[in-house]
Amino acid sequence: MFQVTSKIVALAKSGKITLARKLFDEMHHRDTVAWNAMLTSYSKLGLSQDALSLFYALRVSDTRLDDFTLTSALSACADAGDLDHGSKIHGLVVKSGFQSSLPMCNCLIDMYGKCLVPLKACRMFEEISCRNDVSWCSLLFAYVKSGELDRGQWVFDNMPNHVEFAWNILIAGYSRTGRFELCLQLFRNMRKTSSKPDLWTFTAIMNACAELPDSCYGRMIHGCIAKTSWISEVEVNNSILSFYAKLGCCENAVKIFESMETHTQVSWNAMIDAHMKVGDLHEALAAFRQAPEKNLVSWTIMITGYAKGGYVEKALRFLVDMKRNLLRPDEFTFGAVLHGCSNLAFEGPGKVIHGCIIKYGFCSYSYVGNSLVNMYAKCGNIDGSIRAFRDIIGKDLVTWNTMLLGLGLNGRVTEALRFYEEMLESRIMPDKVTFIGLLMTCSHSGFIEEGQAIFESMESIYGVVHEADHVACMVDMLGRGGCLQQAKKLVEEHSDKLKTSSNETLLGACAAHGQIELGVQLGEDLRSLKPEREIGYVLLSNLYCANGLWNEAEKIRKTMLERGVKKSPGCSWIEMKNEVMVFVAGNESKNPEMNEMYRMLKVLESDMRNPKLRREDLSHSLVAKVATELKDFDCIVASSYLGRDPYSCGENLSEVIKIAEVNQYSFDNFCSLVVLFS
Repeated sequence: MFQVTSKIVALAKSGKITLARKLFDEMHHRDTVAWNAMLTSYSKLGLSQDALSLFYALRVSDTRLDDFTLTSALSACADAGDLDHGSKIHGLVVKSGFQSSLPMCNCLIDMYGKCLVPLKACRMFEEISCRNDVSWCSLLFAYVKSGELDRGQWVFDNMPNHVEFAWNILIAGYSRTGRFELCLQLFRNMRKTSSKPDLWTFTAIMNACAELPDSCYGRMIHGCIAKTSWISEVEVNNSILSFYAKLGCCENAVKIFESMETHTQVSWNAMIDAHMKVGDLHEALAAFRQAPEKNLVSWTIMITGYAKGGYVEKALRFLVDMKRNLLRPDEFTFGAVLHGCSNLAFEGPGKVIHGCIIKYGFCSYSYVGNSLVNMYAKCGNIDGSIRAFRDIIGKDLVTWNTMLLGLGLNGRVTEALRFYEEMLESRIMPDKVTFIGLLMTCSHSGFIEEGQAIFESMESIYGVVHEADHVACMVDMLGRGGCLQQAKKLVEEHSDKLKTSSNETLLGACAAHGQIELGVQLGEDLRSLKPEREIGYVLLSNLYCANGLWNEAEKIRKTMLERGVKKSPGCSWIEMKNEVMVFVAGNESKNPEMNEMYRMLKVLESDMRNPKLRREDLSHSLVAKVATELKDFDCIVASSYLGRDPYSCGENLSEVIKIAEVNQYSFDNFCSLVVLFS
């Protein structure tokens, strides 16, 4: 029996856990040592559910439990975060009389810490009469894991011995919560003691440096690592590689990658991300294809890169291929695609993704819900935005801010103010972004009194300091309302924090309201402050034109030519059948239907100027032609992609394919989107 048990342990250590279990099942008689060997093997490999299943099989057998059996079962509960089973096994520990064992108590502290119940972990710690370093580190981890870093710091400060593992726990905790300066301070303090940084120290500190605005700290840590033997460890190299990838230093990332002897999946993902960060989609795709294995992170990086680059169609194709490779998308995958749809106002593909989100049950997730709210708002579908907002269960500040900005973007000021009141009733405190959204909304809708009241409440009630963006919104609001002197006074009061954009806003208001004297003064100031920016010249020229001063306007235009200042042409685009048609001012489009579009514009202009004119009096052939081309795009997208409603996804799939074939969509991968609903 001893030989068989030893063989089980050897097979498990070599990763052949299936063979180990087969050998275990073939044993005619199993003692406690054999059961413990199999249980420990599962726990060490992170196969928590298998370990717990085996433990309950042991419970119904005649085999006696010992402390090794219970610690293995508790470790499995800890790794799985299974508080329910962990608490039951704790009761079994007490019943079996092992509660006085130090390793058992340490295991219980660890279990409660990993199950995010630091209070119970603390109670177990207090029951121990003779604590060791493992006891202290387990309690420290319990608080850090739960995000109670202040209590964790207290535990660390009172530890009799600051072992390397304790330093690493606290550094990693501060890194995860974004307190990167404290990470660096801890690292400095650690180097002054007898404790030496190890693999996990350097990995955590490099991850923290990747989030700092100044890259010099990460480069210095890289230099420290290069002087140690840890530079050969793949985990440390991966953290350095990820650091340079996040910075967008692709050349440095490539050098690190090429110097590594062993490449893990993390290494390949970091390289793909490095190429994506600098916009090199071709190299990113090449690295993606070369990677021996691709996980969810690999696919999500590719989807995110294509979506941010404006290649929404390619991002959707990758999403389909990912599903075909039997990988389940997560909230970050969907959020990435929705980000691309939002930037280009692609509501059709956005509805497709919404349908998938409902199918996979991510609607209530705040990250995904926020992306949906933003996407629908930018596409002008504010009702869809509100509906997505209501689906979110745990609404955070970002959720409310996204909704408020969306309402403001669509001119729904009354609803925005109502949502703001609802937000305050939910005890969510506003921040500077909240007030930017509210002030922008009031500005665009002419609600000057409400806007002024909100502006004054910022500091007096909520303690939010007036920043440049808030003042700019107020200047814009007062300028639009014709209160130019008030706007000018506000600019003068906050001149120390304002940018030239506020003066540009005020100059635009002067042009709109014919205030030439103030406008000329502002225009000349702008030209002297930012002679390379075209906006000052253009606004001043518009001011002169609005007041009939054509010669002065012409002089401004000539000055622009002499100084080489060019006005960026106006640009707009529209999505049609998953193709983007772009129109640039002063540039004749190559679209073959351009003449028909101009003719239709004239018809629409005539219709607007003569609203009483009966529609049947218009050119029937022209209307029919344009109607055939446009085909009520929104309606077709909704019905073709989703069976008429994102909330009814998965239905009418045969109809989806049929409509797609009839309308000959240019999106050649359209029908494969059905895979997402299968």
